[in-house]
Amino acid sequence: QVQLVELGGGSVQPGGSLRLSCAASGSIFRGNAMGWGRQAPGKERELVALISSGGRTNYVDSVKGRFTISRDNANNMVYLQIDRLEQGDTAVYYCAATRQFYDQTLWSRGRDAMDYWGKGTQVTVSS
Repeated sequence: QVQLVELGGGSVQPGGSLRLSCAASGSIFRGNAMGWGRQAPGKERELVALISSGGRTNYVDSVKGRFTISRDNANNMVYLQIDRLEQGDTAVYYCAATRQFYDQTLWSRGRDAMDYWGKGTQVTVSS
């Protein structure tokens, strides 16, 4: 059984920052790719960041330079640092895990590459 629990959402003003955390448990983590996705109102869920077990990362263009994904393998944690928040970042953010090891084809599959999702945490950007 894989469990992913997100923490750290909230309401912030444009230009602000948030750090989301994800605690992973179960028979997955250290060798597997992990990610963060988000779903804005009226839109489909998208995978916005992916990280390999060794720390290689991918981001969608809309968040490059503002989002940073990282992981702590020793403590089964994944993080998403979000800086210079924009109103378009308002969404429910989900931690995600895949049973697969990282490679570029994994990233190209987007959200379909991920096998497990947390319940999500709300991020609202508003002035």
